[in-house]
Amino acid sequence: MISLNEFRYASYEKKCDLVARCSDYIAMRRLAGCKVYLYHTGEFFIEVYYSPHHQAVLMLHAFKETEGLEPYTEGVSLSELGC
Repeated sequence: MISLNEFRYASYEKKCDLVARCSDYIAMRRLAGCKVYLYHTGEFFIEVYYSPHHQAVLMLHAFKETEGLEPYTEGVSLSELGC
């Protein structure tokens, strides 16, 4: 496994390979016509920004901070738990 810093400086191809082979899919959200897929490597999170219109990955963003997960919690409801 590579570190977050190594991922940030890796080639686009190596980043895509790491997402495909060494990370787990967590969630998807929509943002400005894109689909943003969230993955976890065990060490850090990776967001894959995909444009359905262009049928292409626009950007890969890696982070460790839990604040980066907040956009994925907006649609979560615990109301059915009866707490």
